[in-house]
Amino acid sequence: MIWSSTWIVIRDQLGSVPASWSVCYRFLLAGVAMAAFARMRGVSLNIGRGGLVFAALLGTAQFVLNFNFVYRAEVYLTSGVVAVVYAMLLIPNSILAWIFHRQPVSRAFIGGSVIATAGIAMMLVHEYRFAGIDPDKVVLGAAFACAGLMSASTANVMQGMEIARRLPMIAVLAWAMLIGAGIDAAFAWITTGPPVIEPRIGYLLGIGWLALAGSVVTFPLYFGLIQRMGAGRAAYTSVLIPVIAMLISTVVEGYRWSGLAVPGALLAIAGMVIALRAKTRS
Repeated sequence: MIWSSTWIVIRDQLGSVPASWSVCYRFLLAGVAMAAFARMRGVSLNIGRGGLVFAALLGTAQFVLNFNFVYRAEVYLTSGVVAVVYAMLLIPNSILAWIFHRQPVSRAFIGGSVIATAGIAMMLVHEYRFAGIDPDKVVLGAAFACAGLMSASTANVMQGMEIARRLPMIAVLAWAMLIGAGIDAAFAWITTGPPVIEPRIGYLLGIGWLALAGSVVTFPLYFGLIQRMGAGRAAYTSVLIPVIAMLISTVVEGYRWSGLAVPGALLAIAGMVIALRAKTRS
């Protein structure tokens, strides 16, 4: 439920504040809160040089590349559609897990993935036709969403590494968020100039919700699932998230359903369910 709501909140963050600064503020607050939570739990933040290197790589993939791509994708695409694209996380997760961890991939999984991809393609064609903006920008938004998807998948599969299982997750995430926020700040300053903040209460509350509920609460739970179940099966959560996100998008953003969008959404969800069941059986 929390992650389903974050997509529309991200959309509200896009305006007078450059996207990279909004990402920076989110993970600076999240990193500080995660570090405080670690101290409250008695978890040491001393993870050693190797742990810091791992946290830096994880933070770059998850909290720099992934979210900078996500925020930019939502400039051009409806928030619910970006959420549906991210429901495809199972596919790159499973492929990368097969490459690096030798986790099996079945024919049923491949078939479900093809069906889901076809559904996503139909929804993107709908966006291309009815978005009300330059169609080339819809293509750019889709490219950003796919790039973010691959970045998130890389971070997910990293959680299956031996070093991730050995280190305290809360401490690793605290460092990953703080290092990621530092890289976000450097990138934002280089590309857009000095920090910009919007004093609007909705923007500030959005930063708080995304940082605390959408990051500090959810990422330890999700990455914990990955370490216990594997990156492929943990993506089961991605089936429900876009359904709720699309309902929110319909009510808040006025998303218009069409003869392409409805069957596309149904195919995407059906394909993901088939692929996930195949992963569970394997």
